[in-house]
Amino acid sequence: MDLLLAFQAALLGVIEGLTEFLPISSTGHLIVAEDLLGFRLASLEAFTIAIQAAAIVAVCWELRGRILAMLAGLPSDPAARALARNVLVAFVPAACVGVAFKHIIDSVLFHPVPVALAWVGGGLVILWVERRIAAGALRPRIDSLEAMGLADAVKVGLAQCCALVPGTSRSGATIIGGMLFGLSRRAATEFSFFLAIPTMFGATAYSLYKARHELSTSDLGVYVVASLFAFVAALACVRWLLRFVGGHDFRGFAWYRIAFGGVIVLTSWAGWVDWSGKS
Repeated sequence: MDLLLAFQAALLGVIEGLTEFLPISSTGHLIVAEDLLGFRLASLEAFTIAIQAAAIVAVCWELRGRILAMLAGLPSDPAARALARNVLVAFVPAACVGVAFKHIIDSVLFHPVPVALAWVGGGLVILWVERRIAAGALRPRIDSLEAMGLADAVKVGLAQCCALVPGTSRSGATIIGGMLFGLSRRAATEFSFFLAIPTMFGATAYSLYKARHELSTSDLGVYVVASLFAFVAALACVRWLLRFVGGHDFRGFAWYRIAFGGVIVLTSWAGWVDWSGKS
């Protein structure tokens, strides 16, 4: 593995780790970053799967105490069973839609300009939700995961389906969707983390199976380097975000999405940058 490839892999790992759990779309950032860096790997899909798996391992590590407590409480604790049920119920809609439409999504939407449009659209939605909260039109009725009902889990699960469009952001769809449906900012964020575990592990297993012919031991070093950086960056990001939501809203992320997406759309429309990925 040459030094340039190692540097690109490490940079992409950091981008994945920092963006996976923020409402700004890790997939969208990877698509744009790979295009800008000219990152070419025969097993590119498998590479993306590897670093996303590293990010979810980081959140499992951060939440290990609560996850183990939930698993230990399944035989006798109604709250533990309710949380496990809600996570599984919320996982089902996106899993079904993702399997059914994966080929269409991959072929049509996995390009920088569609991603940029989703960034802008998602940013506008975040601003709309935050404005409603600030005006008092939206008030949280659920302050903890234990207070969530089955209907709440179904609604968040349906919101997660929006994240199948690259650039939307799985975290953004579930956190903002949860807030829109009555979860507090912290409860929505925590549930998004728990929901990420089956969602991303399921997506990883399915995508790994589909990309099994791309796997190559010659690229193993690239996977390892990127995964290590993704794990560390994701762990730092999760810890920061849990502190951040205690006293901040998400409007800054919304403006970031709109500005970044707008630059890509503008440069593509003006012909200043070729975002086709063919250069």
